[in-house]
Amino acid sequence: MRIAIGSDHAGYKLKTAVGKFLKDAGHRVVDFGVRSEKPADYPDYARKVALAVASGKAERGVVVCGSGVGASVAANKVPGVRAALCHDVFSARQGVEDDAVNVLCLGERVIGTGLALDIARAWMNARFSGAARHVRRLNKVTAIEKEFSRPAAKTLGR
Repeated sequence: MRIAIGSDHAGYKLKTAVGKFLKDAGHRVVDFGVRSEKPADYPDYARKVALAVASGKAERGVVVCGSGVGASVAANKVPGVRAALCHDVFSARQGVEDDAVNVLCLGERVIGTGLALDIARAWMNARFSGAARHVRRLNKVTAIEKEFSRPAAKTLGR
């Protein structure tokens, strides 16, 4: 699977560890930065990852910042992205199976590397169930997104 990954400075170490883990598991990882702990703004990297997922250049994405909150807020602004902040294995798995989450957000200052890798493993191994109730709910989420999307937002990358 092709996975986009990115972080700000506060998520750099965890992003690096998760990226290596995903590569070692056989996935193609496209790293959108950062490349150091030099201060950087999470919206810039969340946007790059989210655009890669929304455009189909990546099947899924991972964004890491200090808490994971800012990354999830920013990534969810891109139409077609369903980003979830996950700090436990159940939410990561269930988020994909029930809600078709396509961007995983993590907080380096909240969880350790071991738990982050367990979360990433569960998230990568999960598949959307396709159950009627989940499809119905996903369609409702998509309808909300369309209702509140501005016409200019329909062109990815602008």
